[in-house]
Amino acid sequence: MKQRILSSFFLGVLACWGALSVIAEDRYLYFTWEITNGTIYPLGFPQPGILINGQFPGPTIEAITNDNIVVNVINKLDEKFLITWSGIKQRRTSWQDGVLGTNCPIPPNSNWTYKFQVKDQVGTYTYFPSTKIHKAAGGFGGFNVAQRSVISIPYPAPDGEFTLLIGDWYKLNHRELRRQLDSGKNLPDPDSLLINGQKNAAVFTGLPGKTYKLRVSNVGLSTSFNFRIQGHDLKLIEVEGAHTIMDSYNSLDVHVGQSLTVLVTLNGSIADYAIIASTRFTGPNLLTTTATLRYAGSNTKSPIPLPEGPPTDDVQWSIKQARTIRLNLTANAARPNPQGSFHYGTIPVVRTLILANSEAKIDGKLRYAVNGISHVNPNTPLKLADWYNIPGVFDLNTIKDVPPPEGTLAKLGASVIGFTLHDFVEIVFQNNENYIQSWHMDGSSFYVVGFDNGTWTPDARKTYNLIDGISRYTVQVYPKSWSAIMVSLDNKGMWNLRSAIWERRYLGQELYLRVWSNEQSVYTETLVPPNVLYCGKAKHLPKS
Repeated sequence: MKQRILSSFFLGVLACWGALSVIAEDRYLYFTWEITNGTIYPLGFPQPGILINGQFPGPTIEAITNDNIVVNVINKLDEKFLITWSGIKQRRTSWQDGVLGTNCPIPPNSNWTYKFQVKDQVGTYTYFPSTKIHKAAGGFGGFNVAQRSVISIPYPAPDGEFTLLIGDWYKLNHRELRRQLDSGKNLPDPDSLLINGQKNAAVFTGLPGKTYKLRVSNVGLSTSFNFRIQGHDLKLIEVEGAHTIMDSYNSLDVHVGQSLTVLVTLNGSIADYAIIASTRFTGPNLLTTTATLRYAGSNTKSPIPLPEGPPTDDVQWSIKQARTIRLNLTANAARPNPQGSFHYGTIPVVRTLILANSEAKIDGKLRYAVNGISHVNPNTPLKLADWYNIPGVFDLNTIKDVPPPEGTLAKLGASVIGFTLHDFVEIVFQNNENYIQSWHMDGSSFYVVGFDNGTWTPDARKTYNLIDGISRYTVQVYPKSWSAIMVSLDNKGMWNLRSAIWERRYLGQELYLRVWSNEQSVYTETLVPPNVLYCGKAKHLPKS
């Protein structure tokens, strides 16, 4: 009798625990996206575009921390296609990252369903096509992740929010741009800047006296821009998932692939105010576009003079501003513990990489390289080759931790650097070229600890910010300069580290970080998804 009572009690506890688990399960958001060719008019004349459910730009995903995202992508294009989720860490699920090193592309007239969780994330993100130069035709959109209601935010709740996708744009279509790169030529300078797919046309309407959250992302191919609003300050609150010290700015530089969030209070006279984006570091080829911040009831433009941006090529202005963007140590992010509770500056570095970008000619054609290797994506995704131990796809000796001796000729290869799960790593991006760089890391955010002009040396560590460096996933590297980051590689998988500048990435300026442990556990990495696509040397493998 006693055993029966204990068994009944135990089963009752299990039943309650199971019920609580079901109740506590995070919500699911389901999307079906049809990817089609279409005609768009961003510059006032017809251009071929890539649409998602008939939209350009694509629909904005509005999620909450820990939501499960399910996106069925139906490819109606005549080319293979993939979407990557910029800044979404894909914890345990590098299978869903949507780049050629992790996924076989979706063939024409077929579909593939992404399934991932925005685990412990909050902030402003984007998605875009990772294949070919499809991004030059559209297929991109906003991806916003709000806090759970039980997590406080370090600023008063705004009265509304707007998503601003700003980027450069070309008159040439994506196929013509790709032909130029394939023939060994540089891309031309872009022809315009767009805000939400429009030039000088987008309107954002708010109520006088109210405060709005503006989520701003650089979705362009190649160009940094400066962002400002006539007659209004920008209070910076978040950068790529990290809450910042809430300083106010007249304008902010946003580099390719980067996102940030500001608060703007409509405290002026009722009128229309100009939202302005202008290109940076482009020499005489200055491009400017505008949108309108409209106070409800306005029927006139503000008489306040339009604000000027910083001098186009003033690198020191941008560096000085970047150093003011720091982590809010006492604020929560996606979890209740303060952001400053992770003392990154006290953790021993187990390995240092110095990654130098370079321009090269290989077989008579333009290429870009990292430490002398211009990456070429194998026909077999690196992730599949790694999981199934397929030989002849990549090795861990092709690219080295430091640049080769000066004068070494660049060569083609599949660039993969191996790490052990939980390695804490210092990465220095060395830019010896006259052009600004922008580096993006999938799978993890990193701490930006320093940047400066010239060549990095170990003495530069004395200048590092080891207290409140901003945590983000895309970092700029100024011309003839270096940037240094520190990152805890605590997400098992195969992760893309790439130039966010599309010409450079398309022609080889990228690599992969293999973060590995011998433990096979769903707590560190999920199994192969049952719907995984197989291609290349993995094509013969049995379907899961």
